[in-house]
Amino acid sequence: MPTILIFLKAPRRNYVKTRLAHAVGAADALHAYRALVMRQLTALPKKSPLEIHYTPRDAQAEMQTWLGQNNKYYPQFEGALGERLEQAVAAAFQRGAKSVVCIGGDCPQLNASHIEEAERQLLAGEDVVFGPSEDGGYYLIAMKTPLLELFREIPWSTAHTLQASLDKAQALQLKVARLETLYDVDQIQELERALADKLIQV
Repeated sequence: MPTILIFLKAPRRNYVKTRLAHAVGAADALHAYRALVMRQLTALPKKSPLEIHYTPRDAQAEMQTWLGQNNKYYPQFEGALGERLEQAVAAAFQRGAKSVVCIGGDCPQLNASHIEEAERQLLAGEDVVFGPSEDGGYYLIAMKTPLLELFREIPWSTAHTLQASLDKAQALQLKVARLETLYDVDQIQELERALADKLIQV
């Protein structure tokens, strides 16, 4: 099974889900963030090694108190999202990962079957697997070698993130697979949708 790298922020008010907080307030946004992350962790395949990549760098004790002492914790590198992804993926392969799957904590539909399908696609010969999100980004990227160029010169957190990544993969002549399109929770409408779908409880 692939090594799962989950990228998380410390659960601090006014630090997580800031766009959601504009609609529901910082306290409720924090509560929703906690619920999303806990749901995500319980939905992952049990056999996959898990690395929790957290920010800010001083939050390890806080993360361990929240998510338990038995996980492997790594502070995220400094820099933009692409730099943090690049450095984390490179380090995971250096530690011996045979394949990696990068995810966040705010996609309420993401479960073990998506990780398993990504692994099947890699084993079948694909170089990279994307899980597209409805907002134009992606909720998952999987690879069996450190394809670090995929994290460079990408317009992160925009409606063009996925397309730019696909264009980069095509330029590198990579074999690409896509999973089903899911949604992330960043706005009040998406939170209400996740609640209506009974994917989380807040």
